[in-house]
Amino acid sequence: MSEQGLRTAIERMQARGTGAEAIRVFEHYYRQLERGALGTIAEDAIEPLGEIQALGEVEVSDEAARHALSLTAVIKLNGGLGTSMGMNGAKSALEVKDGLTFLDVIAHQVLALRERWGVDVPLVMMNSFRTSEETLKILAAYPTLAIDGLPLAFLQNAEPKLYADTLHPVDWPEEPELEWCPPGHGDVFVSLSTSGVLDRLIAKGIRFAFISNSDNLGATCDPDVAAWMVDHDLPYVAEVCERTPSDRKGGHLAVRRSDGRLVLRDLAMVAEGDERHFQDITRHSTFHANNLWVNLELLRDRLRADGGVLGLPIIVNRKTVDPSRRDSPKVIQIESGMGTAIEVFEGSEALLVPRTRFRPVKTTNDLLLTRSDFFDFDDGHHVVAARSGREPFVDLSDAYRLVPDFEARFPQGVPSMRRCTSLRVPGDVTFGADVTCVGDVVVEGTDPVPDGAVLAGEG
Repeated sequence: MSEQGLRTAIERMQARGTGAEAIRVFEHYYRQLERGALGTIAEDAIEPLGEIQALGEVEVSDEAARHALSLTAVIKLNGGLGTSMGMNGAKSALEVKDGLTFLDVIAHQVLALRERWGVDVPLVMMNSFRTSEETLKILAAYPTLAIDGLPLAFLQNAEPKLYADTLHPVDWPEEPELEWCPPGHGDVFVSLSTSGVLDRLIAKGIRFAFISNSDNLGATCDPDVAAWMVDHDLPYVAEVCERTPSDRKGGHLAVRRSDGRLVLRDLAMVAEGDERHFQDITRHSTFHANNLWVNLELLRDRLRADGGVLGLPIIVNRKTVDPSRRDSPKVIQIESGMGTAIEVFEGSEALLVPRTRFRPVKTTNDLLLTRSDFFDFDDGHHVVAARSGREPFVDLSDAYRLVPDFEARFPQGVPSMRRCTSLRVPGDVTFGADVTCVGDVVVEGTDPVPDGAVLAGEG
């Protein structure tokens, strides 16, 4: 039955115009799924990462930094829709700071980087079929952003969702686009190749790429990392940050015992019974920031040698065909993670970076803090804290979970958070204009917070 499912899936991908490399990758993972692959990594198969190079210990001259940037492109993963936050369009189109969207901030950061170093660092977005049009419309406001001979974006591949019980492609005539899904961000390597962007970057003299998520405002192209990678001629570098209790469920790097290779283990890859080891932040003391650097020439060579199949570990993502309807059919999305490519390249390295390079906006809690005056932009449009010390903890109730509801409860903007250590709102409260939070604040009840209120708690 699954053999017929594979044939039907391939026929649909061909009819959609999917490239041969992407289809081979899909078939590679389909065969694994058919054999019962779970994509897990057992604790007894790995060792903790151990000591690694820290970015703060890297010394780089301006000349070396400028040279490295001349060889580097910035690639942003931009296929997300922000459905968990109640969004329908591109998540990167959400306003996050001072009236700017993620895309605006990224554009400003790249343009500032070029001006500071006098180097035309290319920016390329990997869009999904659902984010491309909206993204390009926003970026059209920056006419100098595109580099001659290079596209500003390329499309991530799409593959059929599969019925969980038969592995046959889903039929969903009431909304046919829901029959398709992206193959996870591990597809960035294949899509770079099938789109022709990989060859075009290399033809432009670009040897390296910095790849990160568009919703991580801390993920900027750091000249020191670029120069360190070029100086050591590294094939692949993964950025990691120190793990805290709040990062227990974040993926971590480890050393595979069988061959000494670095591997990434995400939460979905934890073998049954190993959860406590995975969440042990003393044993696995860093987490993977999903910021990575890759040698494009080596990537091209590997893809050519293996017909586009890098062999990244499979991720079996179980969902419903319509994510907004739990009663819709159960499906499997075959995925891979780009960070798992660390095991593909011999000589890959991990680099310990400060937490400032990991500022994702995954929830409306993050959104409130990012929009607040706790953060500012510096001259390079990096998001920086306006004061020293730990970031305020924010815990909003489910009434604020979706962006439209969040916006309705902060119609005049979010509170001032510079003197706040924590803000908890267990109920459903609408905030007025120019509200200030001081210390540890808890807003109880449902009464609106008036304009100009100072909410003072302990601390």
